[in-house]
Amino acid sequence: MNHPFDYLLREDRIPHIWCSGCGLGIALHSFLRAVQRSNIPVDKMAIVSGIGCTGRTAGYVKMDSFHTTHGRAIPFATGLKLANPNLKVVIFSGDGDLIAIGGNHFIHAARRNVDITVICVNNFNYGMTGGQSGPSTPLKARTATSPYGNQEPPFNLAYLAAGSGAVFVSRWTVAEPRRLEASISKALNKQGFSFVEILSPCPTLYGRMNKYTSALDMLVDYQKNTVINEKVNLKDAQLELGGKIILGDFIDIQPGIAGHPMPLSEKVELEHTNKKGTEDE
Repeated sequence: MNHPFDYLLREDRIPHIWCSGCGLGIALHSFLRAVQRSNIPVDKMAIVSGIGCTGRTAGYVKMDSFHTTHGRAIPFATGLKLANPNLKVVIFSGDGDLIAIGGNHFIHAARRNVDITVICVNNFNYGMTGGQSGPSTPLKARTATSPYGNQEPPFNLAYLAAGSGAVFVSRWTVAEPRRLEASISKALNKQGFSFVEILSPCPTLYGRMNKYTSALDMLVDYQKNTVINEKVNLKDAQLELGGKIILGDFIDIQPGIAGHPMPLSEKVELEHTNKKGTEDE
């Protein structure tokens, strides 16, 4: 019996390596449904990921996919987009890869409004390498490297993306798969730098360290604490241990207005066209 996503998955790579209860399966499923919903041809799309649990996504999706070095997914994707402006380039990676070692590339790609979609699965720790604290680990959260509670203030990823110049910014949890699917579909069809943050449980490491009894317990906590508020000042949408989780499609701006330049790929294409016209004359 065929699965509706058979044509989008590399069956030879299945079953996946993700832990039981991990939210990455839901995140990937929502992404595949969004690809179908967006009507973007699969042969016109490329998936790029870095290192980490989320980075394995590039190996499971049956389309042009690139598993790059740690923190370098965005510059690699930028090169793809500049070389082929007609390609829809999607980065699907984790918070440690994109915002820690890759943070410099993240803010400057948003600043330049590179026409790419960045999907960041945020599980609040480095899940693949032992559960260390990362750039989004909430204050007082326990990890392998903060056994007495994290003392470093975390990044608010949605606020960081918006402040850096992204034209589309959203945040959802894997407990909201339909809303997540719709949001990813909007991001895929958005021109300019779009960012979707997906909050996902890591029961094996982060959950166990913070006294969650199961992955289901974490999902229930997501639903219990969720507040959908798309008008919120993103500065006030910080994620706190046990606190309210502000969700929504926060930013949706047309590129080209003040503070949000034309997508970089369009500029390059325009320059090539003008140069060719000059040479023909």
